[in-house]
Amino acid sequence: MADYTEDKVLDARGLLCPMPIVKAGKEIRSLDEGQILKIIATDRGAIADFPAWADDTDNELLEWSEESDGSLVFFIRKGED
Repeated sequence: MADYTEDKVLDARGLLCPMPIVKAGKEIRSLDEGQILKIIATDRGAIADFPAWADDTDNELLEWSEESDGSLVFFIRKGED
């Protein structure tokens, strides 16, 4: 896993679909182009949801991983508005 420096962190643990995506959309709008949003989620649907959402919104999913506690961590770089 690469070492990214996030500009903002969204803790979406315990939230079920579609709330992690809804909250991520709100948070990423507050960032400038090129900044990175780190999202921590527990909903297994996020594994498919975040790559699709990033693609649909012209943002870039840099990487995602599953932590030892079962949390899913996503790094998304904001694209052009």
